[in-house]
Amino acid sequence: MNSNSLPRFHLAFPVIDLVTTRSFYCDVLGCSVGRTSQDWIDFNFFGHQITAHLKPEMCVSIATNSVDGENVPVRHFGIILDWQTWHQLVERLKEQKISFAIAPQIRFQGQVGEQATLFICDPSGNALEFKAFQSEQQIFATN
Repeated sequence: MNSNSLPRFHLAFPVIDLVTTRSFYCDVLGCSVGRTSQDWIDFNFFGHQITAHLKPEMCVSIATNSVDGENVPVRHFGIILDWQTWHQLVERLKEQKISFAIAPQIRFQGQVGEQATLFICDPSGNALEFKAFQSEQQIFATN
């Protein structure tokens, strides 16, 4: 592995419908499509591979936990973007009139781990978090 690159992750998740899923991940988030079948689609999610599997019976409402005064979906996935790219994504989502499960905000303001964050849900109810830190040292900071 190149010492300048991080390992890539793979995540598989259930969806209700592949057509609306493809539209959301491609048209809204700008992902490209990899391999597909009648039951699943691979997406390039910011350099990582995620796979939407057609399993409508597994798409259920998501429980939440309180985090910094917000009800954060317990089951979610996402990506840490650089500060500028996160703000560009916020504008893109607003232009497309995407509903936010948790509106764009700065969480833990003035504290260790201060971060920009937002949550949206895909058409199957899967929660996605997009976050950014002004300094990468804050990603795992504890004090």
